[in-house]
Amino acid sequence: MKAIRIIVLFVAWCSVISLSAQVTVDAKIDSTRIFIGQQVGITVDVSADAGKKVEFAHYDSLQQMIPGIEVVNTSGPDTQLLNDGKRMVLTQRYVVTSFDSALYYIPPITVKVDGKDYQAKTNLALKVLTVNIDTMKVDSICGFKPEMKPPFSWDDWKPVIWMVIGLLILAALLIYVVIRLITNKPIIHRIKLRQHIAPHKVAMQKIAQIKEDNLVQSEDSKEYYTQLTDTLRQYISERFKFSAMEMTSSEIIEHLQAENDEEALRELRELFQTADLVKFAKYTTLINENDRNLVTAVEYINQTKIEEETKPQPTEIVVEEKRSKIAKAILIASIAAVAIAIIVVTCFLVYRLYYLFI
Repeated sequence: MKAIRIIVLFVAWCSVISLSAQVTVDAKIDSTRIFIGQQVGITVDVSADAGKKVEFAHYDSLQQMIPGIEVVNTSGPDTQLLNDGKRMVLTQRYVVTSFDSALYYIPPITVKVDGKDYQAKTNLALKVLTVNIDTMKVDSICGFKPEMKPPFSWDDWKPVIWMVIGLLILAALLIYVVIRLITNKPIIHRIKLRQHIAPHKVAMQKIAQIKEDNLVQSEDSKEYYTQLTDTLRQYISERFKFSAMEMTSSEIIEHLQAENDEEALRELRELFQTADLVKFAKYTTLINENDRNLVTAVEYINQTKIEEETKPQPTEIVVEEKRSKIAKAILIASIAAVAIAIIVVTCFLVYRLYYLFI
């Protein structure tokens, strides 16, 4: 009994090993009946141990699988792993068609696994049907349909519109360059001139603005003295050619001692001292004191100003530049380049229009 049990276990173990190493090939067709020209799919499944090399039958496009049946296309094999990756199932799909009505028997499809041929277990059959036409009733046969024009779409015309705009711009540019070359017109530069106003006139205009704003009688003495001293500093900077805007009041007086008399500097020094007290020590001034300092500023400007000859000054200078040989050559080259661009764009435009209207 023990020997029989061992034999039975050995046979079962061998069966399991053989089943695990078994290769199976299955083939099925989506439909067994089609009309002429229709397509149908044939699916081939191969089950084998993982890692084995599987080779399906290869067919080129429109190659006949058997006489009368053509392969339209072949999809790539799809792999599925089973039993924790020990087994695999590979699937290959062929799309076939036929243009002859008949009943076709497809022999078992052969697949190579590790160089060994395995055939599908089932035979396939495909019946190709034709369309019955009553030739006695010709009127029932529909003829060819007329060509249909595609619907209008702006997306088709956008490139044409942009090319037309570009062509017009290039044509305008070409005309302009040709006219400039023919007339040999010189290149003209217009330079705007800034009118020069004497420093004392600028200062007097600002003082007049201070009077107009009625800052002399304003309670905000700091604003009044800030504008008044800034006007004097700007005038001194332009009149005596040193940076008075960046100096203190005492430094300005020191620089002016070589230029002005002591009487003028004394009154100017008192004006700056009063302004410094107002701006930095919150000193409050009276209206008559403000008036006196304004008069001091006006008198100082009148004493130190320099009268300039008033000649009419041009507001614009026109500079004419004669065209050189290099510039003329550039113009000719530009004409050639623009002309070539116009020809290219025109040809491409005609090409696009031709294909839009045919």
